[in-house]
Amino acid sequence: MSINLGLSHLRAVVGVADAGSFTAAAAHLHVVQSSLSRTVADAERRLQIRLFVRTTRSVELTVEGREVVEVARHMLEEFDSGLRHVTGYLDGSRGTLTIAALPALAATLLPGLLSSYRSTRPDVTVRVLDMLSTEILHHVLAGSVDIAVTGSPSPHPDLVVQPVATDSFFCAAPVDHRFARSERVTWSDLAGEAFIAFDPATTSVRLVVDRAILEAGIGLGPVLEARTVGAVAGLTAAGLGVTVVPGFVLPMIEFAGLRHILLEPEVQRSICIVRHRRRPLSPTVQGFLDTVRTAATSEGPLPAGASWHVTPPTYGGLENV
Repeated sequence: MSINLGLSHLRAVVGVADAGSFTAAAAHLHVVQSSLSRTVADAERRLQIRLFVRTTRSVELTVEGREVVEVARHMLEEFDSGLRHVTGYLDGSRGTLTIAALPALAATLLPGLLSSYRSTRPDVTVRVLDMLSTEILHHVLAGSVDIAVTGSPSPHPDLVVQPVATDSFFCAAPVDHRFARSERVTWSDLAGEAFIAFDPATTSVRLVVDRAILEAGIGLGPVLEARTVGAVAGLTAAGLGVTVVPGFVLPMIEFAGLRHILLEPEVQRSICIVRHRRRPLSPTVQGFLDTVRTAATSEGPLPAGASWHVTPPTYGGLENV
């Protein structure tokens, strides 16, 4: 048997069952009683059963009516829950926000922003995927993430790039190194120094550092390469050399007890929010962009050597740390 009942039928039947009378149910549902009676009668006709036994004083469910009301109530709860979710998605209070980010930015820049974001949107599911910059751009272009927080990418017709912050590069050295007692360190001072470098295959921070050293016209001493921030910091702390890191990485090397000194002349990189040009902005994404804008306008706290974007960076490129 094919049954064709609409939401109006379900709400009418459940309303009468809960109220115990057509008069009370009509008042609760904000309909006239005659219309409600016709809707219930139509439901009974379509089901080919009686749902209610009507007396002069009350309305009681039949055995079949109790079964129908139980199912109808469950269906209405599911529908209303889904409708609330859709409503929440449309106003940005529900849904999912997926962000791809460089590991250091996921650990230092995003937490404060997401804390503010979730304070007004606690029901939004947030996913943070930390990955290398080449992976980040792939995911943005493929549409598998909503936005990315990364270094300034090369121009691409399908990308919208919005600079949001900059950070400067620091020399990090063990506390017993001569640099640790210096008030200033220049790129030229790195000449001949044993150096802990990021692996060029996994991070283009190495590219920025190599360009700055080339511009300074110097050569380094023995170079030891490592892939992760923790490894670079640990090797530096062991006295195997000095290193250079951008400002957003500084909080991640605090465990090593290194001294960091701003390098002169100052070299900066740009931190950007990147999204696909042809992908519409969902309310959840727009809400996050509004949070970033508010943080930048109010100059929210950032690590040493980092600031909200004001001027173009000295060096662009994709940073993978």
